[in-house]
Amino acid sequence: MFSHCCILLLLSVFSLTPLSLALPFEQRGFWDFGIDGDGGGLTTMMMRDVEEGSAVEDPAPPEFPVCPFGCHCQLKVVQCSDLGLTEVPRNIPSDTKLLDLQNNRITELKENDFKGLSNLYALSLVNNKISKVHPRAFVPMRHLQKLYFSRNLLTAIPKNLPASLVELRIHENHIKKVAEGTFSSLGTMNCIEMGGNPLQNSGFEPGAFKGLKLNYLRISEAKLTGIPKDLPESLHELHLDHNEIQAIELEDLSRYKQLHRLGLGYNHIRMIENGSLSYLPNLRELHLENNRLSRIPKGLPDMKYLQVVYLHSNNISRINVDDFCPRNFGVKRSFYNGISLFGNPVQYWEVQPATFRCVNDRMSIHFGNYKK
Repeated sequence: MFSHCCILLLLSVFSLTPLSLALPFEQRGFWDFGIDGDGGGLTTMMMRDVEEGSAVEDPAPPEFPVCPFGCHCQLKVVQCSDLGLTEVPRNIPSDTKLLDLQNNRITELKENDFKGLSNLYALSLVNNKISKVHPRAFVPMRHLQKLYFSRNLLTAIPKNLPASLVELRIHENHIKKVAEGTFSSLGTMNCIEMGGNPLQNSGFEPGAFKGLKLNYLRISEAKLTGIPKDLPESLHELHLDHNEIQAIELEDLSRYKQLHRLGLGYNHIRMIENGSLSYLPNLRELHLENNRLSRIPKGLPDMKYLQVVYLHSNNISRINVDDFCPRNFGVKRSFYNGISLFGNPVQYWEVQPATFRCVNDRMSIHFGNYKK
């Protein structure tokens, strides 16, 4: 407790100080804070804190994943396209979800190229020069769902594809054979795109698709002369356009009862054997354009759910009144939304109006003018 004399002394000192000298503090440099009565109090205080362990230390700089040279890394996406790479780059962050390596010059996938990338969801290798893939190259990728391998130099589908794979696009390679057990490591897939390969019917070995449940398959622009045997029975969409198929025989479609969409356009089909389409009770869309058919395929009126039929650019010269619609209205469950017949040598004015009695709208019928 201060004594009375001390208080009086302090009051007298303050009373003698002119108001004009009581100026606000002005900092001229950092060390101004360290100049106090005991010769560097701030410095002494910091040294004491360090000794006692209570000083505020500078935080360590955050650790950022290393991004491969020339690539762009952001939000678990690593983009290394169009860099002229000849091999898979190193130091790819382990948390990468999407790896883009398209438009490079990679020639080979080695065993450890994707080591540590267990979180990878999508891998794009489109437009490289890959001709060799190590059998264990994809083993680390336990969660890979999308693999884009188009426009490379592969002669066979890589082995040991990840069991998690949902989508495989491998068109425009040099694949001539699909060996037995190629997809044995896979269970259920949504899409396989393998068009643009020199595949013949003999190139599909028995058991190539054994055990695979597949929704969508496209083998276009190949060298098929018929519908391949032993494709997955679970298919909802099958596209075989731009091939050399000449006929549809009775048993060709017998195992594909789940098909909703069938693409056979741009082939050389002259004949569809009676009863062939009866194996497709759930078909919604049928592509037969740009073939050599001379008549409407038999069996269309009995397809309860068929809604779209492409028949343009064939050699059809006559259309009968019952070619599309059943005599009994109760048989047809879904009316047609589209029937294309242009590019055929048929005189549309000779077609009876009742021919299209099970079509939703007259605008759904496309005749056009035939020019030889």
